[in-house]
Amino acid sequence: MIGVQFGELPLLTEDYGVRSCAYSPDGTSFAAGLFNGDINLYTTSSWERIRSLKGHTKWVRGVAYHPKGNQMASGSEDNTLRLWDAGTGTCTHIIVGHNGLVNGIAYSPQGDQVASASWDGTVRLWDSITGDRRLTLSGYIKPVFCVAYAPKGGQIATGADDRTVRLWSVVTGECSRTLLGHSDRIWDIAYSPQGHQLASTSEDKSIRLWDAETGACRHILEGHGSAVLGVAYSLRGDQVASGYQNGTVRLWDVEAGVCLRTLTGHGDAILSVAYSPKGDQIASGSWDRTVRLWDISDVSPRVESRGHITKVCGVKCSPKGDQIASVGWDETIRLWNAQTGECLKVLRGHTGTVGSIVYSPQGDYIASGSTDKTVRLWNVESGECLQILTGHGNSVESMAFSPQGDQVASASRDKSVRLWNVATGDCCATLNGHTDSVLGVTYSPDGRQIVTGSLDCTIRLWGVENGELHRFFQGHERWVKCVAYSPQGNQLASSGGDVRVRLWDVEEGECRFILIGHSDWVWRVAYSQKGDMLASGSEDKTVRLWSTVSGQCRAVIRNFQDVIRAADWNTTSDGMYLVTGCDDGSVLKWQVEEEEELCSVRLQWSATNGTLTMTGASIQDVQGLTLSNKQLLKQRGAVGEPEHMLREASKKVMTMASVVSKLKQSSDKAVQDPSSNEDTSSELPSLQVEETES
Repeated sequence: MIGVQFGELPLLTEDYGVRSCAYSPDGTSFAAGLFNGDINLYTTSSWERIRSLKGHTKWVRGVAYHPKGNQMASGSEDNTLRLWDAGTGTCTHIIVGHNGLVNGIAYSPQGDQVASASWDGTVRLWDSITGDRRLTLSGYIKPVFCVAYAPKGGQIATGADDRTVRLWSVVTGECSRTLLGHSDRIWDIAYSPQGHQLASTSEDKSIRLWDAETGACRHILEGHGSAVLGVAYSLRGDQVASGYQNGTVRLWDVEAGVCLRTLTGHGDAILSVAYSPKGDQIASGSWDRTVRLWDISDVSPRVESRGHITKVCGVKCSPKGDQIASVGWDETIRLWNAQTGECLKVLRGHTGTVGSIVYSPQGDYIASGSTDKTVRLWNVESGECLQILTGHGNSVESMAFSPQGDQVASASRDKSVRLWNVATGDCCATLNGHTDSVLGVTYSPDGRQIVTGSLDCTIRLWGVENGELHRFFQGHERWVKCVAYSPQGNQLASSGGDVRVRLWDVEEGECRFILIGHSDWVWRVAYSQKGDMLASGSEDKTVRLWSTVSGQCRAVIRNFQDVIRAADWNTTSDGMYLVTGCDDGSVLKWQVEEEEELCSVRLQWSATNGTLTMTGASIQDVQGLTLSNKQLLKQRGAVGEPEHMLREASKKVMTMASVVSKLKQSSDKAVQDPSSNEDTSSELPSLQVEETES
């Protein structure tokens, strides 16, 4: 099974985002609360869905099993709690009482109570048998997002929008202690199994570990540049797992306060995490409509993968054309050999998504911008971070080097553009004027002007020397994500949320062409070295090549697996190439050949993080596979049934002869391993090229 990633188990795919999840106490079943109000139950032996609990009319924000496993409780945005028979799936009680949505729920250790935290600013304790209210904990003036019982049952912890963690007496309902330290709302809270420690997660991008007895903060776990939305302790209490808004799960050593492992694969925010009762698995539920299951029985250091392990946000080719840099959600910068696709270096240091990368004109430095609000300057040869430039108040969205190489510009969601002196790292100018986030920036070829694109739907041209605003370019109906100068400096390209690419006359400030063809947001535009062609990458999973002279589409590259956020041209003595970065983590290099009005496009190499592919492969008669193994292989395209499962099926459903006759209709095919580093460019077919109508 070459290519299987660390901890890979079957993927649970839902029709809606997963807001909450929980294992049963014996570990045999698993519940996922969805955004449509359903709760789906799975058997953990095969990870097949066994039941769907219906009743809630809005998001299920919390789901929990009774300590004995015979009952379940759920809380919803429909302002109600529901108690369910875990065996039959029958709703036994609908509990009404909150005046706002129910954010979190928890059972007492004895199982006689259920606690609910609500948007109405209260926490209520309910009898788990009758559904009657026992106690109301009040004192908050803002929404309460989470609640947890101490393992011994005498104490309850809550986290709220007011940035506090509060400890309450279950008997009296009085607040015994308020824990201060977080600078933003508290999203989740959990007690260690022994009850001596408490973990809280926050929008402030940190996890705090508290002494449950004294209220002292023992550790602050931070440095990953994203809000922390979920937390859970391991069985022994020596580790915590946390889910982040950037789609990663991280495992932390509680004693040392260090990150042991980062698990990636989700395409959107992780809203809940849960440890299995045995402590050998973690489940993470995400807005991306999946639950990912991680085998964490081995937490030894992981071998570095060949490609990015999540979305690629930017690619840039070096001035000499011999190297390619790529950046992404995994907080890394990767340098590639442009000819072979070999990964030369992985640069680490940013603590958030790296959204932009650019080479200096000489190619000896690169500058990167991140959601951690910093700009970093790197030495390409050594991979050393030379300077960290701070000053922006929000994410850095785009970067550009001046043609002379003495200055770098950074565009930010703080609505400003900053110009930095490369030699000293000082900010020499700040351009203010946009009324919303600045998403794109570029220098004119002579270095005398800067163009910016913004969420305010405008494009602005500035003088570099005095920072004065010279001109507006207006026409886009939605936000402008990318701006690019032609090599000659007479034309400007822009793209964004209105699915149009516009070509502007820089001198006149007029739009010369509106390039229509994409069906969704256009994230990136890039000029070829001669300036006669423009590439555009889109949310619609295509790249289009346009003539900048006629405005006609010359080629459409299809069959991408995900959104294209990055594109750049790589022109060398042996031809013209295009490099793309995709949300599936791939960096692809394409050979482009001009053929009169059209272009032919051929894939030269692909750099991806390999995963197991079993398309068409037969697992019939294979021995030693567990139900979970089978489910994973089936999800990856395998056909047939393992031998021992055929025997089970014959006992329960039909005779062995009937099963085998049906299964033998599947043909055996070779296992394909996309993680292979072998050069297969000569075997790759040319992609379909479409001619567009005039």
